[in-house]
Amino acid sequence: MLQPGQIAPNFSCADADMELIRLADYKGHAHVVLYFYKRDSAPSCTQENIEFSDLAADFAAHETVLLGVSRDDCLSHAAFRDQHGISTRLLADKDAVVCQKYGVLHDRIIDGVSRKSTLRSTFIIDKHGVVRHALYDVASKGHAQQVLALVKQL
Repeated sequence: MLQPGQIAPNFSCADADMELIRLADYKGHAHVVLYFYKRDSAPSCTQENIEFSDLAADFAAHETVLLGVSRDDCLSHAAFRDQHGISTRLLADKDAVVCQKYGVLHDRIIDGVSRKSTLRSTFIIDKHGVVRHALYDVASKGHAQQVLALVKQL
């Protein structure tokens, strides 16, 4: 698991518009809130994404970009974004490469079968690429507001 003070693992993956997004592109320019959620359209994930979206201007005022990551594909992200008016960039990590780098996958038993599941987690990465906060197994409701309060302290 990543801890505060560690360098954030670099990655690149496509967003809902199939544009390649690289963490390194933000280094020196903006803080990054990188949040992982289980899947598009799940009720708690929808709530979390809408809450982050509603606060996007507040995050931008603190030179912070929002990147949401799930293992859904680009088409699913685009439909989810458009249906709910989500303004944050949603990144497709279909092969779970980014999830593995950030240590957010865990085994979950569903109907007697062990499956990999994404642990709802958020990382606040400063302009230098350093993880300032690593929040694991967070609740969706009110989480965006809590993250904004932490970003304001950067």
